[in-house]
Amino acid sequence: MATSILELSPDRAAEATAELEDLRLVESLREGSERAYEELITRFQQPVYALAMRLLNDQGEACDVVQEVFLKVFRNIGSFRGQSTLKTWMYRITVNEAHNARRWFFRHRRREVELDTSPEEARNWKEIIPDGSRSPYDTTLDGEQHVMIEAALNRINPIFREAVVLRDITDLSYEEISEVLGVSLGTVKSRILRGREALREELQGSLRGRPAFQLVPKAAE
Repeated sequence: MATSILELSPDRAAEATAELEDLRLVESLREGSERAYEELITRFQQPVYALAMRLLNDQGEACDVVQEVFLKVFRNIGSFRGQSTLKTWMYRITVNEAHNARRWFFRHRRREVELDTSPEEARNWKEIIPDGSRSPYDTTLDGEQHVMIEAALNRINPIFREAVVLRDITDLSYEEISEVLGVSLGTVKSRILRGREALREELQGSLRGRPAFQLVPKAAE
């Protein structure tokens, strides 16, 4: 006997509703609905940009990645089979495009990492950062500390950085991160732990004398 959404737990009901919305949106996109394209951009443009920005730490490159992500979604929506959520699928494309951008960067450009950030850039950081999960960003309250964490995050191994960003900033589950990165759950957990430790090491001394914070955002972990 089928179970209605109303009979599900609140969390599962929300997930089921989101899945139905995704299916509706995907079908409309396949039909070429202009309104569906507008809805897709409204829902995902900022999250995709925020993820790309965290992975690349460059506004221009992040904007280029966003354009590539939506082009790929528009071109390949017919091949989307719903084996993952629409969000997870788009984040996987975003991570892949960020990888491509980094490869291009190292092949064609040379520059020093800038650790000095203008007040305007610090303001933009605080505007983009999500509020939902407890992370270094949530417990570090002032703009100067945000800038220090941004710089430290940009210095750690990109493989670990993307795992930390997806978990502690984007707030994906381990299962979702596994789908996005195409690796096992054990690998996901290992990368997150190693990434958090690398971030701690980068921040040692930088925040001395300031309020302590935890890099592990959820007690269950």
